[in-house]
Amino acid sequence: MTTSSLLKFSTLLIGASLLGACTKPEQPSANNSTEESAQEFVLNYEKITLDNGLEVVLHQDKSDPVTAVALTFHVGSAREIEGRTGFAHLFEHLLFLESENLGKGGLDKMSSRIGGSGANGSTSRDRTNYFQTVPNDALEKMIWAEADKLGFFINTVTDAVLSKEKQVVKNEKRQSYDNRPYGHANYVVDKNLYPEDHPYNWQVIGSLEDLQNATLQDVKDFYKKWYVPNNATLVIAGDFDAEQAKAWVHKYFDEIPRGEEIKPLVDKPAVLTDSKLRMYEDNFAQLPELRMVWPGVDLFHNDAYALDVLSQYLSEGKVAPLNKILIDDKALTSNVSMYSSNSEIAGEISIITRAYPGTDLDDVKLAIEEAFTEFEENGISDEDLARIKAGIEASFYNRLASVLGKAFHLAQYNIFADDPGYVNEEIKKFLAVSKDDVMLVYRQYIKDKAFVSTSFVPKGQGELALEGASPANVVEEAIVVNAEGETFELPADTEYVKTPSSFDRSIEPAYGETPTPPVPEVWHTELSNGLTLYGIENDELPLVEFTLQIDGGLSAESMETAGVANLLAMVLEKGTATKTPEELESALAMLGASIDISANRESIVVYGNTLSKNYQSTLALVKEMLLSPRWDEKEFTLAKQSTLSTIAQQKANPNNIADNAFAALLYGEDHIFSLNPMGNESTLSNITMDDLKAYYAKYIAPNLTHVHVVGAVSSETVIETMKGWVEGWPKKAVSLPELKVANTPETSKVYFYDVPGAKQSVLRFGYLAMAETDEDFYPATVMNYKLGGGGFASRLTQSLREGKGYTYGIRSAFSGSDIPGPFIIGSGVRTNVTFESAALVKDILTLYPDTFSEEDLVNTKSFFLKSAARQFETANAKLSLLQKMSRYGWQADIVQTRQNIVQNITIEDIQQLATTYANPDKMIWLVVGDAKTQLPRLAELGFGEPILLNADNASMSSSKE
Repeated sequence: MTTSSLLKFSTLLIGASLLGACTKPEQPSANNSTEESAQEFVLNYEKITLDNGLEVVLHQDKSDPVTAVALTFHVGSAREIEGRTGFAHLFEHLLFLESENLGKGGLDKMSSRIGGSGANGSTSRDRTNYFQTVPNDALEKMIWAEADKLGFFINTVTDAVLSKEKQVVKNEKRQSYDNRPYGHANYVVDKNLYPEDHPYNWQVIGSLEDLQNATLQDVKDFYKKWYVPNNATLVIAGDFDAEQAKAWVHKYFDEIPRGEEIKPLVDKPAVLTDSKLRMYEDNFAQLPELRMVWPGVDLFHNDAYALDVLSQYLSEGKVAPLNKILIDDKALTSNVSMYSSNSEIAGEISIITRAYPGTDLDDVKLAIEEAFTEFEENGISDEDLARIKAGIEASFYNRLASVLGKAFHLAQYNIFADDPGYVNEEIKKFLAVSKDDVMLVYRQYIKDKAFVSTSFVPKGQGELALEGASPANVVEEAIVVNAEGETFELPADTEYVKTPSSFDRSIEPAYGETPTPPVPEVWHTELSNGLTLYGIENDELPLVEFTLQIDGGLSAESMETAGVANLLAMVLEKGTATKTPEELESALAMLGASIDISANRESIVVYGNTLSKNYQSTLALVKEMLLSPRWDEKEFTLAKQSTLSTIAQQKANPNNIADNAFAALLYGEDHIFSLNPMGNESTLSNITMDDLKAYYAKYIAPNLTHVHVVGAVSSETVIETMKGWVEGWPKKAVSLPELKVANTPETSKVYFYDVPGAKQSVLRFGYLAMAETDEDFYPATVMNYKLGGGGFASRLTQSLREGKGYTYGIRSAFSGSDIPGPFIIGSGVRTNVTFESAALVKDILTLYPDTFSEEDLVNTKSFFLKSAARQFETANAKLSLLQKMSRYGWQADIVQTRQNIVQNITIEDIQQLATTYANPDKMIWLVVGDAKTQLPRLAELGFGEPILLNADNASMSSSKE
């Protein structure tokens, strides 16, 4: 789905390289227009410019004792040159490793100590940003650290450091692109849409060859040109003293010298004289995918706003021409998306659809052209234009729901529009789009215009590609043992010349005044039909978020018809007894509301987001959806087809394969939780509409339902609104099936799932541990922080990513509810170090209890105690608290109870918890990867011969010859 120019631009702020995230169309009520209310909102800020050119934007928000800091550089892959690609993204990594005064680990180690959200960054074609949210007592520390990163960093980069980080980035490329279905599609599009000398011709992540060939001097030259104060914006948003913050900024940044003047890039839109059709047989694809991409427009171009409306109208919702024809009429696919993405100097207009298995993509292309013809004949109506425009208000407020969201907006608009407040101008331009504008951009950019198409089809199904498509040039990495450049040696200490400063920067600033951790005021009541209500009032923004959580889900199903709850959730979204699916969509859009109903292992969840002024009207529609279903047979058939399509795609995605196979190993084949909540081909074939109705009649009950509401609405309004549900929704005599108790392994075993040619091995190690309500659950979570739950501060990350370069990321975690959940260690590692990675994890687990130090304890306690200041900043965090209170019977003081646990925990406690709950000798060790090259060595782990889960795979027969 598409979104407005404003909202697509917002996704640029966080995403690694793509613009155009999915949002649902939303619309306010008629008595308060989007244009009026949006224009009334002003994001207040102050902007100053230092003598060295650094632009600083300050926004004060006193709602929580937290502050977000974002440092953004106007440099992305577009500032690179052919043959030296991937440098901007490489620096996104390097700047976290070390700087002269923070020392090794840099921001990552400090973030752990100060209770930050975790220092993070992202790179796009046009910018690189670094950001995190911290308790406001750590603001001076963050300003000091960001200045050290900008002016006191590059001397710490050595050949050894560069060699290691090259491997991390290469692993990211394998994980995000090479080892997943359709991962090369954007590469093929960009190579054919843009000429070789265009800066959008290559991918943000660069090529493996360019990364491997990069020299230390190349890297230093790139840094010295682009990572300078006059090419950067620093944003501070949240609860802080503005004058004090400005004084700190001057202290730490003023003496960093200005760089050379940087000329802005000139707009360079793509130009196609003829269409280019390319095809590729994808090793991981199960469904044929068609992309059609036309040259678009750059950021802030006057046509960008009408193109957004056009894309949304053509592809979103039941009335969208592309959906009507491709999904409803011709049943070629379960989903089609269209979006207009705008980068700094050019843009693209894209249609993407993954067709059902065996579908000829020529039929898909003809259907797309039919949808275009329908639009040419009928255009867009006033009602549809108003509906699409109206989504801007609720979406706009949602983007500003956190201090980090505000910081992102201010930084990016400052860099690309030279005005932090340009967000208000964007809204006006979007609202000014007319019907004629929409038709004009269609004729100017799409009708009869040349395009690039990609046909990505499963191996051996080249006949499904568009007629006339030629093979795409995709470079596949060979799996090589001890490949060039993959080994490196990191010295214990790095020698370098320190940059002079007017004061001693090695002294870390002290904390400010310790903030009081906020504990939301929770209200709670139960209605006469058993419906329980929990809420937190928060009027910072005119929004309300809510969930209705109905116990059941997969846990209430049978092995033969697994997937009923998931299909029921999908069908409940499609109309009501008195409203067609189209009418329901329109009614929600008029309220600026989005409603999503989904099913998981333990519940069906209705999630809602709406403008506070429309809360009661939105709940009236939710009541219709839940209590007066339409039971539309056509929508039931479409839901089944869509689910089967998703299952087919998961079968070729190594991460999905790992998750599904691990669940089956955890619970055993006869346990309902061994199955995907969507079911499988066999169970779905058994399900009829009567099964959905039977589940609905038995389990959609008020006494199984918990309502959670957060936002600008009073408890009185919520209670009064929900009382209207009581009469038509009586309590039912119902109990959920008792779940079988799954066994935990007595000894470790190794399992392997073969994905021939996999460029990474996906690891899932763990076992079924305990419920969140178990008295050891939270202490074990504290124990796990330094093991694998603390991001860059953890042993697993420091060893496998930072020490060896085996992976892009690795994490361990406990999960559970009021029933036991698993402890899981998860990662994707370079294929040719599969055994080495597993052996290193085993060693870390074995040594962890005896090597957990006093320093580790201090760091762990500091993180948990200080991060409490930001634990309820977002609406989602507040909803999570309410959900646990309603499910487990907890009180709000659970927050203080957990703080006491942290304060009192000892090294001996950690050692005992680690020995009990992170024992490598009592785990499932699952690897999903290339069995031909990787399976044999895994016996060396000492857990017996590996068990091949899909032994009929062709790759193994060849490996035994």
